[in-house]
Amino acid sequence: KSSPFTIFAMLRTAVKPLVAVPEGARGMATLKEISTRLKSVTSIQKITKSMKMVSAAKFARAEKSLKEARANGPASLALAEKGKVPVDEQTDKQLIVTISSDRGLCGAIHSGVAKTVKNVLKQTPAGVETRLVTVGDKSKAILSRIVPEKFLLSGNEFGRKPPVFAEASFVAQEILASGYEFKNGTIYYNHCKSAAAYEVRKRPLFNASLLEGRGEILAYEEVDKDSLQSYAEFTMASNLYYTMLEGAASEQSARMSAMENASSNAADMIASLRLTFNRTRQAVITRELIEIISGASALD
Repeated sequence: KSSPFTIFAMLRTAVKPLVAVPEGARGMATLKEISTRLKSVTSIQKITKSMKMVSAAKFARAEKSLKEARANGPASLALAEKGKVPVDEQTDKQLIVTISSDRGLCGAIHSGVAKTVKNVLKQTPAGVETRLVTVGDKSKAILSRIVPEKFLLSGNEFGRKPPVFAEASFVAQEILASGYEFKNGTIYYNHCKSAAAYEVRKRPLFNASLLEGRGEILAYEEVDKDSLQSYAEFTMASNLYYTMLEGAASEQSARMSAMENASSNAADMIASLRLTFNRTRQAVITRELIEIISGASALD
């Protein structure tokens, strides 16, 4: 025996398809959804255009700072090159420093550095001890999922403002204060080739132990251990500062390109949504006209 509630449920199910639904109801709902989506994409396009303009202004400032400091790049490695310091030899202890930032919305610029470091770690022999120092949260977030046990130091709150030498000095000081006696070090960073192109490059890092006893260096002038230590520390800070400037200019360039592509994609989506909106509206109007004419014909 069926309960009254089961019978009522069956009746409601049976009656539901017989309820008259206005022909234009589906079209009107679709028009409202398309209109809401159109407003949303238009707002996004305004944001991306504004971000592109801001990035263009920041890139101009970063490029100016980079041009002023670009002479320091080769100069910071001049003594190592003249002294034939073996900075690229494979050793049992190596240090890898990655330069990125905390900010996103700039394409794959940060993941490119992390991918390069990941490939280097795969090719490193098993007996080599490797430690990582990451500057910026983006590279840290990627590498911490892959090799969390290799982290020595990590720094954040970088990239929100233009880099200054004090930040590079602080990073160099923390590396030296960590007590890790590396024999071979490398900085991986983004090198700004132009306003629309960048590439991942590396620069060597060396400590004072590699400079001691080099006959090529002593041929210029006899220097004591403290002078070599001071020079190694200053060179590390200079290299870090130079790579930070290169990375900042590359980031603004990549963000400019990313926002331009986003604005272009939004424009294409707006055009498509407007076409869909007009077609749907025309279909609704046509259907309503047919209903009016059919009703008038039936009355006649």
